[in-house]
Amino acid sequence: MYKKSKLKNGITFIKVPLKGARSITVLALFPIGSRYETPELSGASHFVEHMLFKGTEKRPEATDISRTLEALGADYNAFTSKDYTGYYVKIAADKQEVAYDILSDIIYHSKFDKEEVEKEKGAIVEELRMYKDNPTMAIDMLFDSVMFGDTPIGWDIGGSPETVRGVNREQLNKYYREHYSPKNMVLIVAGAITPKNEKKIINYFGKQLAPKGSFNYDHYEKAFAKFVWSKQSAPIEKRILAEEKKVDQAHIILGFPGLHNTHPDRFAATLLINILGVGMSSRLFVEVREKRGLAYMVRAGSTSFRDVGVMHVQAGLDPARLTEALQVIKAEISRMANETVTDEELANAKSNISGRLALSLEDSSTQAEWFGKQFLFNDKIQLPEEIIKKISKVTKKEIQELAKQLFNMDELRLAIISPLPKEKVIAMVKGA
Repeated sequence: MYKKSKLKNGITFIKVPLKGARSITVLALFPIGSRYETPELSGASHFVEHMLFKGTEKRPEATDISRTLEALGADYNAFTSKDYTGYYVKIAADKQEVAYDILSDIIYHSKFDKEEVEKEKGAIVEELRMYKDNPTMAIDMLFDSVMFGDTPIGWDIGGSPETVRGVNREQLNKYYREHYSPKNMVLIVAGAITPKNEKKIINYFGKQLAPKGSFNYDHYEKAFAKFVWSKQSAPIEKRILAEEKKVDQAHIILGFPGLHNTHPDRFAATLLINILGVGMSSRLFVEVREKRGLAYMVRAGSTSFRDVGVMHVQAGLDPARLTEALQVIKAEISRMANETVTDEELANAKSNISGRLALSLEDSSTQAEWFGKQFLFNDKIQLPEEIIKKISKVTKKEIQELAKQLFNMDELRLAIISPLPKEKVIAMVKGA
């Protein structure tokens, strides 16, 4: 059972003991992400994430951090999203103090050396180019743009080469000091945690005071531009973003406005997505791949934020058969709204979700992420068992009603990277 407490310096501390665990995951989350940025500082959250591994006063070189962790076989990394940023170390239980030491050091004492900032600009620009050159990655960014437009939530998390090159050390350091404070840190430790180790955690993380001018946790619940869907449907030409590129496949994501993080229908949405496009027995996989051979990869998913969400279907297709594929995908989406799912489909989806969740939660890193995100984005932390219980109560009628609400073809957006010009893509969508 987890326990949540508040350290004296303001950190929200969540400990999740796991019986029989031989590892421990230490995860620090901050409720700052790319959607909080200004146009000038687009990509700053991601840039700061990079800089925290570039040296501290105690460990001046980046290799002082990486070599220590890698010598112990630790799994460590960081990630930036629209709504939050996280840093973690997963390590053998008997080496866990190293994780506390290094993670607290990079969070509290990173140098932001001017020369390192300038060097890292080149690395980040190359990272952006790598994503841009890979259609399976680039399609995600194109999809965000067609769904959310030129707004902070629609911008690339990494910024652009221009904004990355334009930011300076002073701006990054100010951003870091404003947002990386014990007052807004959520620290989750999952795995082989003991009372003795808990004292060490407090010693490493609980004594640092918040920098002057740093924001409180409550700041992040409102300090972003809330996204609101237009009440009027745009013409199809405005709802398609097509990038013409010399590729063999047409990479597509079809999307609809979805549900925010705490929406009461999110449990029905989980089942809807599972039945439609999760796994090899899902409707889309069977109809698109198994019966017609139109794709190797086809799947459904959803993404939720504090204020808004999206539902989507992704596939890699033969450009010559794009119209046929779109017809099949749209037919399956419409069928979710026009017919109730079968008893067997509903029972299998509930069992599938329960089983996959149980398997994933055997890992300390998944446990840490679960409880951290539950705290960040929900009214209260819910145990996995509570979520499964709520999913088990969802009815076929509730799934159909939600599909009717969400799958409005007048609100469909399409992001596509293919060798086809936009005019031809529009004609194919209209023909489907």
